[in-house]
Amino acid sequence: MRVIVTRPAAQAATWVGALAGHGIDAVALPLIGIAPPVDRDAVAHAWRELAGHALAVFVSPNAADEFFAMRPPAAAWPEGTIAASVGPGTTQTLMRHGVPADRVAEPAHDSTQFDSEALWQRLSHEDWRGRSALIVRGDGGRDWLADTLRSNGATVSFVAAYRRVAPELWGDERELLTQALARPAEHLWFFSSSEAISNLVAAEPQARWAAARAVATHPRIAQRARDCGFGVVCESPPTLEGVVACIQSIAS
Repeated sequence: MRVIVTRPAAQAATWVGALAGHGIDAVALPLIGIAPPVDRDAVAHAWRELAGHALAVFVSPNAADEFFAMRPPAAAWPEGTIAASVGPGTTQTLMRHGVPADRVAEPAHDSTQFDSEALWQRLSHEDWRGRSALIVRGDGGRDWLADTLRSNGATVSFVAAYRRVAPELWGDERELLTQALARPAEHLWFFSSSEAISNLVAAEPQARWAAARAVATHPRIAQRARDCGFGVVCESPPTLEGVVACIQSIAS
């Protein structure tokens, strides 16, 4: 059974290597493309104003990578600004870009999910009244954390550091998709984004997914797969260990 990793290319490659380390045959089929933001000046402005924010939330590793790709020369992370991460991958990316570990807030390592709700559990003890928060993301996304911060007295702004685009599947990627559709029992889809599922369905609008199987790292993602007709959907914790265990349970 071959596991198809659908994350954006950089994260997909990391996951393919990690799964291979557990003896799992995995291959990347990125179903979300990452493109530069429409307004690069907005990102430059966000960097200039960063020290004025008590909190900067990064919603994904891509948000961190693309924001720091436009960092002004010699700019350091402001001492008074907390960098908030929704999960370990984003935390590692922030630290790789030089954010001190003691300035990073993230969900507890034993959280059942790595998402905005889990991050809020680590932020909720702070008094946010009169403080400013910046949310670094792609072009759009969930507003739950922004709404929660506002309801607790914070002023919230957004900056789009990148755009998510539907991928163009050619060559080996198109052949992999063709094989997965023709032989669903030999393949297992690994989803960590509802948008990846939507892009997959849009790429093959005539396909039927009843014989397809999937692993999803969040209940919302799992429900999207079921809504699109996937016959077997296993909900997994968003950790490597959890995903491996879920894959092994399906394979057995």
